[in-house]
Amino acid sequence: MFTGIVEEAGVIERITPTPKSIAMTVRANLCGRGLKIGGSVAVNGCCLTAVKISTRGKSKLIQFDLLQESWQLTNFQFAKPDALVNLERPLRADGELGGHFVTGHVDGLGKIVRWEKSGADHVLDIAAPPGVMRYVIAKGSIALDGMSLTVAAVNKKSFRIWIIPHTFEVTALQERQVGDAVNLEADLLGKYAEKFLAARRGR
Repeated sequence: MFTGIVEEAGVIERITPTPKSIAMTVRANLCGRGLKIGGSVAVNGCCLTAVKISTRGKSKLIQFDLLQESWQLTNFQFAKPDALVNLERPLRADGELGGHFVTGHVDGLGKIVRWEKSGADHVLDIAAPPGVMRYVIAKGSIALDGMSLTVAAVNKKSFRIWIIPHTFEVTALQERQVGDAVNLEADLLGKYAEKFLAARRGR
């Protein structure tokens, strides 16, 4: 379980296909501290397991093995070496829930249709598939590339997010452009509420 509060922007070192999976190595500083093989890290909002860890100077090189399904359903399929990725370690039982409950299970890919500076902030419009849009509400939460963000406005096929300077500066958003794909995870509470109400209607 994660909170959507990105701890740092890591850097993709390499992506290497293997007979059974796709190996992706990420260079991290903060999120590599104390990490052990078998531990989890949210990478662009996708919960991945560390399978190899090595040290380079003050940084850690963390290798993750991606299944073909994870590759095809996330924006990792478009990733290249030297690209930034958002990193977050799992929520501790005694940790602060600064964002919202994020599972690290990507629901679908969104597409940036507007991304521009507005005063000191940035405005970000995301076109999303129907399976995600059904859970998006104004003032609600959504995880975008692992970032817990508040929805400012909702249209039929897209939603709007306002990005403050701090979020822009410390996340992979600084590299994003119109047309880029982003990983989306809808609010877990909305999914449970929908299933509960559907079950009650079916009685």
